[in-house]
Amino acid sequence: MEDGREEYTDWQEFANQCTENLELLEPTDLYNLLQQSTVYSNLSDPNFLLLIDARDKNEYNESHVVTAKKAQKDKTGHFMVPYDGELECKQNVVVYDSKSSTLREEDFPPALLCGMRMWDNGSRNKVKILKGGYEEFSKLYPFLRTQKIMFMPKEMDEIKPYPIEVIPGLLYFGNWKQGNAEYIQKDLKIKGHVNCCVEAETFFSEPGPHLLHCQVSDDNDADLYSKFQTACQFIDTHIEKNEAVLVFDNLGISRCVTVVVAFLMRHFKKSLEDAYNMVLSCSSTIRPYRGFIEQLSKWEQDVLGKKTTNIDDPNY
Repeated sequence: MEDGREEYTDWQEFANQCTENLELLEPTDLYNLLQQSTVYSNLSDPNFLLLIDARDKNEYNESHVVTAKKAQKDKTGHFMVPYDGELECKQNVVVYDSKSSTLREEDFPPALLCGMRMWDNGSRNKVKILKGGYEEFSKLYPFLRTQKIMFMPKEMDEIKPYPIEVIPGLLYFGNWKQGNAEYIQKDLKIKGHVNCCVEAETFFSEPGPHLLHCQVSDDNDADLYSKFQTACQFIDTHIEKNEAVLVFDNLGISRCVTVVVAFLMRHFKKSLEDAYNMVLSCSSTIRPYRGFIEQLSKWEQDVLGKKTTNIDDPNY
């Protein structure tokens, strides 16, 4: 047998090992991993993400997820750690094949075999298996497909991230450049914009039902609270029609995040803590001003009828 399955003779034991050492990653979570950034994309950091394509070589060459490395095998058919893998240094190790969707598949799919090999060879965190594989991910995010095999460091620095996805296919937040980039509006099918910058937007030539301008300065004392109700209604109107909305400000880390958290609180009747953590799980770089957190606490009282979140917690 030359596909690596012979080292796992007992399927139940293999399934138990997978459940213990691997975890499924939703397509939207991989999308957001690829979009993490500060000044440069986090992909510029060689230790941030190791993305491995465990499909056949022909499939990989035809197209693969941007920055993905082809999984290599030794002469016996066992998956090998990439030559620059350094698994103990990687924050995130993600493996995908064509369509694996669970951690307990009896046919020993390539993603699980490769994932277990990465775990056995020293991954410091659980190895993530892309749920639905390349087929599902490329269907949702066709603009993240490529045939490019190697990225030079300068090319990694020049990667331009897309907005962060909070509700799959429906709600995003980002910075001013993303809010005004035509290719982003096209690729993400954005139909509504919430502009939280002081400056008027330039992507749309004229105001209309597709645009809400929440003109708020970027400082701790600015009033966003008075905009919450209008912004939430605007986003709801589009989502009810299955239309995607992008909320943005200059840097994409404070005002737009505050509006998105306020929407999640109202739409899902979430506490400030739960809504904030939901957004934080999408992007680790969010930094709302303290004054905006206090306004969200007041909004929590409005939405839930009581304050349940301790905003003195240092996490906020």
